[in-house]
Amino acid sequence: MTQEFVVTLGKDALTTAFMVAAPMLLSGLIIGLAIGVFQAVTQIQEMTLTFIPKILVVVIALVVFLPWILNVLITFATTVFGSITTIAH
Repeated sequence: MTQEFVVTLGKDALTTAFMVAAPMLLSGLIIGLAIGVFQAVTQIQEMTLTFIPKILVVVIALVVFLPWILNVLITFATTVFGSITTIAH
């Protein structure tokens, strides 16, 4: 196991984690901005107004993107398990 292999594995793990988390985070960010603009325009400053829509949108994004997320995770796991022979040498 070389330093390049460990660095590449770490980079791939971080990239996979960012790719898996991105759909939920971006959807939560977009709905949060939309609710923030709505609150600023209407001057409604209710703190609990943001929680339910954000939770719903993140859950919907998870359901919609779940097949893609599973595909990304399976590909990463297959790559890691396939490189076990490289690690053992």
